[in-house]
Amino acid sequence: MLSHLRHYLERHGFYVSARLADRLGMRAKTVRLSFIYVTFATLGIGFALYLILAFWIKIKDLIFTKRSSVFDL
Repeated sequence: MLSHLRHYLERHGFYVSARLADRLGMRAKTVRLSFIYVTFATLGIGFALYLILAFWIKIKDLIFTKRSSVFDL
C-alpha cells in the first residue's frame, strides 16, 4: 500500500518538475532544488518577521508602561 502510494506520487509529482524544466529549458533537479529553497526562505521570512514583531511589542511595553498616578493611591 505504501509503496503504491510512493510510486504514484513519484510518477505524477516529479512529472510536474520535469515538465516545467522542459518548458524553461532547465534541468529538473535545478527546478526541484529551487522549490525547496523558496519554501525554506518563505518559512524563514515569516518566522523572522514574527520574532521582530514580538521584540518590538516587548520594547514598546517596556517604554510606554502605564504608571499609576500619585493621586490614585
